[in-house]
Amino acid sequence: MKIGDFASCTRIYSAADIAGFAALTKGGRLEQVPEPLIGALFSYLLGVELPGYGTNYLKQSLTFHRPAPLDTPLTARVEITRLRPEKHLADLATTCHLPDCTLICSGRALVRVLDVSSRA
Repeated sequence: MKIGDFASCTRIYSAADIAGFAALTKGGRLEQVPEPLIGALFSYLLGVELPGYGTNYLKQSLTFHRPAPLDTPLTARVEITRLRPEKHLADLATTCHLPDCTLICSGRALVRVLDVSSRA
């Protein structure tokens, strides 16, 4: 791993996805993608892509700039901004955009990584 490394994924949430989420959370009818589902994209990236297996969330901050519409591709991205190998820590910037590059969400994540120096 090095500063500037990044991972991204794109997901489209449909009305059926949101109905399932609403049923699980006992929420009402939802017209947009709920913020926890956007946050889940970052969790996926950190745990599966970068840094990957063995990553533990220590801290996260997210700012939601606008609602995320249904049936629209959302691209989440995490990028390493700082590494502290002596403490096994990585700081990452997190963003989520619409296809036209409109920023939906931005934030930061601090994670503990098993071995910062050996990750590729």
